[in-house]
Amino acid sequence: MGAEVVLEDKWPVLGRHERAAVWLRVLTDLGRAPRTIDAYARGLAEYLSVCEREAVDPITADRAHVAVYVRELTSRPSKRGTNVVSIDSGAGLSNATLQQRLVPVRLFYDFLIEDGLRDSNPVGRGRYTPRGGFGGHERGLVPRLVKLPWIPSEQQWLDVLAAAADEPIRNRVMLALAYDAALRREELCSLRTDDVDPAHRMLRIRAKTTKNRMERVVPYSATTGVLLSDYLAHRATISRERGLLFLSESRRNYGEPLSLWTWSKVVRRIALASGSSDSPPTPPGTCV
Repeated sequence: MGAEVVLEDKWPVLGRHERAAVWLRVLTDLGRAPRTIDAYARGLAEYLSVCEREAVDPITADRAHVAVYVRELTSRPSKRGTNVVSIDSGAGLSNATLQQRLVPVRLFYDFLIEDGLRDSNPVGRGRYTPRGGFGGHERGLVPRLVKLPWIPSEQQWLDVLAAAADEPIRNRVMLALAYDAALRREELCSLRTDDVDPAHRMLRIRAKTTKNRMERVVPYSATTGVLLSDYLAHRATISRERGLLFLSESRRNYGEPLSLWTWSKVVRRIALASGSSDSPPTPPGTCV
């Protein structure tokens, strides 16, 4: 109940649409992550606001009404000015952000279908369909753009390592583990002391921190093992309690678990120091 009040305080439009509030309450009761609920609430609130402005009942809205919402997203001014990549014009939200905004709308309509309030989903999703005996592909409401990942050159990577060499031991071992084990930001910051097996140089990545909810065991290098050993000795001077592996050393949060946002700031500082901040992505361990 408390989470519902907070969401409606942030986005009052949710309180004016009963089925939207019910859907978010169901997701909360099912144990969805708070950040996921927050993202869904924000996206759905934007859509409901457009529906109210256009005098459209979201329960009965059709594909044309959703297209009005998409048009607004693709033409909306961006805080980054012209440094965005959209579907065609270079203005508005990026394709990836646009897809994120449409996900809660699509899931909301799936919920209405399950409740028997609708027969079809006006957002839809891309899917393969039989065509001419060989199969085909039916596009979703908005085409999904998939760009090749940015890969740093050897010199760029050496610059990153040189900048990281000036960082505290905690940050150096985190960067090394992120690189060796291909860890996402949440996987890295959620590592616990009992997830580390120094004898075999292995890490256990818990299922609840992964995207596919599948646990895995991954190795790390001997060089990283030396850094990790040094960090464990340093960590013992901060706290001897078991728990999350990486701890904050700031005066305000000394000994508390390191947050995702603190690690993002560390990565940004390294990127700026190495001169790689203008590159599309950031160094390892920063993906959510």
